Amino acid sequence: MDYAVPPPSLNTLTVAGRDERFPVNRVFCVGRNYAAHAREMGKDPDREAPFFFMKPARAVVDAVQPTALPYPPMTKNFHHEVELVVAIGRGGRDIAAANALDHVYGYAVGLDMTRRDLQLEARDKGRPWEFGKSFAMSAPIGALHRAADIGHPSEAAITLRVNGQARQGSDIAKLIWSVGECIAVLSQYEALEAGDVVMTGTPEGVGAVVAGDTMHAGIDGLGKIEVRVVS
Repeated sequence: MDYAVPPPSLNTLTVAGRDERFPVNRVFCVGRNYAAHAREMGKDPDREAPFFFMKPARAVVDAVQPTALPYPPMTKNFHHEVELVVAIGRGGRDIAAANALDHVYGYAVGLDMTRRDLQLEARDKGRPWEFGKSFAMSAPIGALHRAADIGHPSEAAITLRVNGQARQGSDIAKLIWSVGECIAVLSQYEALEAGDVVMTGTPEGVGAVVAGDTMHAGIDGLGKIEVRVVS
């Protein structure tokens, strides 16, 4: 097939213990899915229906090895958000929560990096969040661990340290909306497809990083990633 311009490359993620790679289709992110983080952002943590935003596939960075992350332009408040990442292996629409985990390929630890000043300015003006959330290299993600190998974790410590100092610490058991519930609700709005990725939200303790800072993010059972911010 002839293309008018060179087609973009496919972003992929490492699969733990296997040679095959996971092709990234779309990235869906769950907003404010830990009560303590909702409170630190000035919002009510009541269990309302989850809401979602998206990142482009180009946001994903395979961070299975120590990764250099350029400080992005047009921000002075670049924040870390450690998250449980869910990879979809089988698509579907109107998926029942009871069956939702059957659609999961695997799990990983990831970072939803955020230009917080741009996000909050857009929020306060009633504008979309894209420039605060949806930019290149804003989603470093570690190796995917197949559900067929590890099952479906429901309890695990989730942590992030910056330059060796603890910043974020919680447990994925504290998700307001579970993985299965997030998949079920999301599939009511959009038919999910194999290759989709769901970032399930971040716990409390988000904060700024600057060039020279090194982040270590981890989830028990899913390993850790090391990401250094560079100028």
